[in-house]
Amino acid sequence: MLNNKHFQSILTIIKTLNYSRDTWEVFNDFLELAAICISNIVDLKHFDEREPQYLKTINKYQPEHQKLFPEMFTELLLALDYEYQKGGFVDVLGSLFHELALHNKFKGQFFTPQHICDMMGKILIGDHDKAIQELGYVHVMEPTCGSGAMVLGFAKAMRDVGYNHSQQMLVTAIDIDMKCVSMCYLQLSLYGIPAVVIHGDTLADKEWSRWYTPAYIFGGWGWRKRPVVENPQEPAKESQQKVIMPKQKEAMQTYEQLDLFSFMDEGE
Repeated sequence: MLNNKHFQSILTIIKTLNYSRDTWEVFNDFLELAAICISNIVDLKHFDEREPQYLKTINKYQPEHQKLFPEMFTELLLALDYEYQKGGFVDVLGSLFHELALHNKFKGQFFTPQHICDMMGKILIGDHDKAIQELGYVHVMEPTCGSGAMVLGFAKAMRDVGYNHSQQMLVTAIDIDMKCVSMCYLQLSLYGIPAVVIHGDTLADKEWSRWYTPAYIFGGWGWRKRPVVENPQEPAKESQQKVIMPKQKEAMQTYEQLDLFSFMDEGE
């Protein structure tokens, strides 16, 4: 169990709601509501399809219980910030999942321990150092992301060697389980990591939805990753132009933010 008072507060709130709902249902509803809340602020393209689902889920609860979900979201934000200030990118939601013993419900669904993820991050960062120097960033692909712990381990390794995880790291994460998609999306969003988290089946090459973190949208990654066609007779390829990162992130105008969606695939 994490030695984090905000982590403990989330556990307490979930147990309070257990009097009227199953633990799994409360946890899953929290993930769904929090993920949609973030998405609807930055991803207007998917607002109309996600807002009705938000209202459907929150309206299952009595008014006195509805207000507990924003409280949990606040505690999650504070818990992640607490761990970040200590120097880590900790998988708080994965720890919460295990602390609530929800892994037993799914016959062996376990998340990789934090220390293993941190070790893997240290091993991998050396292999990608050249790419970061040449392109200005590294594109991390996680085909079975779970709660996002492996990505967080790599982000920690980047910060430990002096790179900026919000400006020099781009993530594409996929999982077949929507619960895991929400967990990963929430943590990457709140840690400020540019990412596209996809609900899909990596092996079957299927995709059902995409979730863009605020750092992806406001960092202009939809524009940076736009395919470039040098010869109209040849297929489009990803631009290899070095990305020059500003010393200070400048605020984008509203019209610039909205225009990023014009670069997304039609099927997203």
